[in-house]
Amino acid sequence: MIKAVIFDIDNTLMDFMRMKRASVDAAADAMIDAGLRVPKQELVDKIFKIYWAEGIEDQNIFDKVLAKEFGKVDYKILAAGIIGYKRAKEGHMTLYPHVNMTLTDLLKSGVRMGVVSDAPRLSVWMRIVGLGLHHYFEHVVTFDDTGEKKPSPKPFKKILALMEVEPAAAIMVGDWAERDIKGAKAFGMQTAWAKYGNEFDTKVSGADYELDDIHDLVEIVRRTNEKTR
Repeated sequence: MIKAVIFDIDNTLMDFMRMKRASVDAAADAMIDAGLRVPKQELVDKIFKIYWAEGIEDQNIFDKVLAKEFGKVDYKILAAGIIGYKRAKEGHMTLYPHVNMTLTDLLKSGVRMGVVSDAPRLSVWMRIVGLGLHHYFEHVVTFDDTGEKKPSPKPFKKILALMEVEPAAAIMVGDWAERDIKGAKAFGMQTAWAKYGNEFDTKVSGADYELDDIHDLVEIVRRTNEKTR
């Protein structure tokens, strides 16, 4: 029986990479408008090069790009980039279709819900509250809570201990097969791959279930729990 559903956030509940690309695009426009002399696509590529090397959550990305690629940090250009990024981020932080409906249906069915994310605590809560999802989740575990990222067992162990649910009675929903799915399965949880959020060109997820739409999860939980009654 599935008693709890544990969600990843980025590219599972919200279209994180759509937001990130739009925000970087706006930041590049703003920095160029402020006087940075570089072709826009070249600047965008330099930003993502550092993101991929040092982490997509890097809070000092524009400082690093300016220092590494242009030899100094011009604070007029830095400020323009940060403001451009933040303005675009607020306008592009959106849920995937049917997320609210899915969470509401699960809540009505008596299934408990939590979150496990590799992002820093404040970033995770800013997304959850900003998207209006903070009333759905009993517990939220972030990188700051364990010091380890998925597929380490520590985040999964932490969230299930907080919720007092055994691994076999929980299902992990995430987009990253190598972290969300592999880690949860190794810990004994059931797994559902958010195929709609696939950013890694994953062909085989290894999950127990694959979701073309997040609302598919409601029927999976319903069928599974009917079998165990």
